[in-house]
Amino acid sequence: MQTIETDVLVIGGGATGAGVLRDAAMRGFKSVLVERTDLSMGTTGRFHGLLHSGGRYVVKDPEAAHECIVENVVLRKIAADCIEDTGGFFVTTPWDDPAYADKFHAACVQSGVPVQEVDPAEALRREPRLNPDISRVFEVPDAAIDSWKTVWSCVRSAQEYGAEVFNYHRVVGINRNGDKVVGARAINELSGEDVVFDAAFTINASGAWGAQIALMAGCEGITILPGKGIMIAMNHRLVNTVVNRCQMPTDGDIIVPIRTVSVIGTTDIRVDDPDELFITQDEVDRMLDDGEKLVPGFKQSRALRVWAGVRPLFKDDRASAVADTRDVSRSHALVDHQARDGVSGFLTITGGKFTSFRLMAEDTVSRMCEQLGVDVECRTHEEPLADSESGKFYWLGSRLVAREKNLHDEQAICECELVTKGRLINAIERRDTKDLDDIRRSLRLGMGPCQGGFCIYRATGILHGVQKLDGRAANASLHNFLQERWKGVHPILYGDQLRQARLDDWIFQGLLDVEHAPR
Repeated sequence: MQTIETDVLVIGGGATGAGVLRDAAMRGFKSVLVERTDLSMGTTGRFHGLLHSGGRYVVKDPEAAHECIVENVVLRKIAADCIEDTGGFFVTTPWDDPAYADKFHAACVQSGVPVQEVDPAEALRREPRLNPDISRVFEVPDAAIDSWKTVWSCVRSAQEYGAEVFNYHRVVGINRNGDKVVGARAINELSGEDVVFDAAFTINASGAWGAQIALMAGCEGITILPGKGIMIAMNHRLVNTVVNRCQMPTDGDIIVPIRTVSVIGTTDIRVDDPDELFITQDEVDRMLDDGEKLVPGFKQSRALRVWAGVRPLFKDDRASAVADTRDVSRSHALVDHQARDGVSGFLTITGGKFTSFRLMAEDTVSRMCEQLGVDVECRTHEEPLADSESGKFYWLGSRLVAREKNLHDEQAICECELVTKGRLINAIERRDTKDLDDIRRSLRLGMGPCQGGFCIYRATGILHGVQKLDGRAANASLHNFLQERWKGVHPILYGDQLRQARLDDWIFQGLLDVEHAPR
């Protein structure tokens, strides 16, 4: 049994966990992160890509709104390369209460969210696909942010300060010495090996799974309400600005331009298990219908993929029952188990938004320092992440410009996302993985209109060569990738996407017989 000693053990590889790892490492603690799968496989990798201005919450949840706008400014400074500065509109459609617009504007001013009213004609000039019957428009500093890139940038920064990351290590138990948590037991999901992490302090940053980890430590009564949201990616950018309906948050009321697609979201349905997220046809149909209210003709566009994520909504057991997950605050919750349960060396951080992950990490590590009697200031708001040192925001055309410089020199593996053979090889070697889905999250491989139909068998051959896999292992990686893609494709098969899926099927089954390939 392998034993790893560390000052700080972080459980959970989403944005919050990565932020905690970076903060702790920058403050001089030897830090380790464990995650049961790959980084950003949970809530972080399953949202619509919005960098919140706070506008969405100014009326109903002003505390969360203020958190968002403060951290919006910070992330623009330290993570510029992960952000596309699209700006955001809140528009009043014929289905919205006209009186809400003035209430929204006043709440923005009160919460410190920069807001400016825009003439509807000007908004339509900038976004000609918007509903021509919109009556009022407000501009706020929303933006699009790449969650995978942000998390990996945080991890790279933490590693530069000596931190370690153990992907595919599932925590199966929390170790205690009397009333003190002293680490955790985990299983290496790739090798089956048992690993013990001995830690002076353990931080539970496992989001929607946080209550399960707390219970392993003997801390009962933590309630995290999993709120399921579905999102649909359309095959091109129907808008270049984040567009919200100017109303209280509801289903299908936001479209986010993220990279080469537009994402509409989202529902909010309470579920029992964060690992069991089923998508119904009715949810998809209602989401597409809602898209029509913002962009007429929305349903005639090509839907690429649908997926679901789960929000980790914290509820205090002493509070009254909550029937609707939209009534739970989006601000974060830091649970001090020493004060609450008499268990030292253990904190749980949950709730919040992707936009506020850095602040959540700062609050958590600062509380840990208080308990340890250490006085070290946070610096994560000052030091830029890797590739963001210039302060320049991500530009959509950057990959095309880079590709045109070596157009005749290097093979393109994924035409949709402009992934070259060299970049693919570098990513495989850097990640040291045999899983094509891990590479997808690093490069967006196979995330275009064909959903891997033309690129993934090429990528499999390169993976086979670089990692020196045998045929069965390479076939298994290809099969698993296609299975994961199929999960998000089959609920939205209509029109052009159905024809694309049929072509992909001819390639993979008719030509390559993937289903029967030995693995």
